[in-house]
Amino acid sequence: MEIQTSGKPIDLLMEKVLCMNILSSDYFKGLYRLKTYHEVIDEIYNEVDHVEPWMTGNCRGPSTAFCLLYKFFTMKLTVKQMHGLLKHPDSPYIRAIGFLYLRYVADPKILWTWYEPYLRDDEKFTPGSNQRETTMGVYVRDLILGQYYFDSLLPRIPLPVTRQVTANLEKMKLPTKLSGVTGDSSRMGSEDTARRPPSVKASLSVSFGQRAPHRASTRDSSPVRRTVTHDDHKRSYSPSHRSGSRDRSDRELDRSSHDRDRDRDRSSRDRDRDRSSRDRDRDRDIRDYHRRERDGRDRDSYRSRHSEERRDDRRDRDSNRHRRSSSRHRSRSRSRSRSRSRSRNERSSPFGDANKEKTAAISSNLAKLKDLYGDVTEKKDDGDAEKLRRDSCAEEVIRLGGPRWR
Repeated sequence: MEIQTSGKPIDLLMEKVLCMNILSSDYFKGLYRLKTYHEVIDEIYNEVDHVEPWMTGNCRGPSTAFCLLYKFFTMKLTVKQMHGLLKHPDSPYIRAIGFLYLRYVADPKILWTWYEPYLRDDEKFTPGSNQRETTMGVYVRDLILGQYYFDSLLPRIPLPVTRQVTANLEKMKLPTKLSGVTGDSSRMGSEDTARRPPSVKASLSVSFGQRAPHRASTRDSSPVRRTVTHDDHKRSYSPSHRSGSRDRSDRELDRSSHDRDRDRDRSSRDRDRDRSSRDRDRDRDIRDYHRRERDGRDRDSYRSRHSEERRDDRRDRDSNRHRRSSSRHRSRSRSRSRSRSRSRNERSSPFGDANKEKTAAISSNLAKLKDLYGDVTEKKDDGDAEKLRRDSCAEEVIRLGGPRWR
């Protein structure tokens, strides 16, 4: 049985910059060779030494832990597999990645059910690269209470759920404030971010159209790209310089700082203009793509309709041709039968003539007999005379019907 999730895709739950960098990293592409849940656990045991989202130092790209976490996202873990992660005895980082999976994917209403048995867990480990040690219970409590995770944004927990979690922590007599082991409660004022050159995160996010996942004041607070101020120049000057050329140096510094500010404003405007032009080009490409898709669908539907009409016309023509051929065949058969009957009648005409001659002879003989003996049906005499006449007629008929009579 799969874990009850919030129903949102992972690219909406995880920061876009982090998600896109994970998908494009060579290490994550190499994880395609891992096919099973146990192989991914072995990879975590061998490779992971912190659970921050980004590499440490000057390295560019997502961390190994988050690449393996995204691999779990693609596998869609079951409840049994999640219990195996959270109770794994070999490495605390395996358990931490399990808690991160729940924080990103699980429905916020069931987070307390998963996290509550581990809030007093005393296994020690270092979740960040700053070697700050903490316990698993404190780490889990910061995950469920915090909105930010090492300068990365976590999915938002609804306010009623947060209130319920706070009330449950108070009942258990546990702190309801963040301990800071997963970063500060906001991006403003994070001290750990300044240890990394801001250009690293900025370069990771500039190609994806999203601001870098670090606090806004990093540019000014970083030792790499910090703007030199008037007070810094004053502190760097020696007493001899300060006494001789203070006014001139102040004017030059003011002018140079003003020029730098103007150049910075101009460059920011250029960047904004370039970003807006890129956005317009992207929107235009998207519109063109959708228009081409729509035209292609219309063309396919027109072709299908046209082909169906052609098939219907061809079917009608074939049926008409079949009807004409069948009617022609029937007319031929009728004419052929008439010709046969006519030929039979013609062939049988000699026999018909003979029959006519025989019938004519018989009728002539009957007429002669009637002339000689009269019509028997017209005579109604008494019985004796009739019998005598019939006997005499019969004798004469017999005599007339002899061999010589014609």
